[in-house]
Amino acid sequence: CKLWSHALHVLANMHLHAVCVDTVAYSVCISACEKGHQWRQALNILSQMWQLHLQHDTVVYNSTISACEKGSQWSAALRLFAEMRWSGLLPDTTTFNALIRACGRGWQWERSLCLFSKMWQASLRPNVITCNSLISACEKGLQWALAR
Repeated sequence: CKLWSHALHVLANMHLHAVCVDTVAYSVCISACEKGHQWRQALNILSQMWQLHLQHDTVVYNSTISACEKGSQWSAALRLFAEMRWSGLLPDTTTFNALIRACGRGWQWERSLCLFSKMWQASLRPNVITCNSLISACEKGLQWALAR
């Protein structure tokens, strides 16, 4: 199922027919790309949002970071996290979960632990997804003692 390509088609048609395209439309497209494992497309859409001076929010960044995670692009996910923070947006638990998963998929267990620490420093509470993602990252890094 290629819902992401349909979403991009609708977005292009909105522009073609001079329909006012807002943050929500772009956010939906990024989310569709995330679900379709299309991290490059998600990054392109986020870039378009910057070019059009559309408002970015934590949800938009979370979806784009998740798309990078699903594409095993941990370094792109971390760049987005830095960009998000530079923009003054506050990460939430979903942000950290996606980042920890991205680093875990990329065999970056130490970065996953660092992100977990930053999560606590930001006064965010980990949830089951956080813990499972961190355990998985440690397991992939053969850090059995830390995974317990």
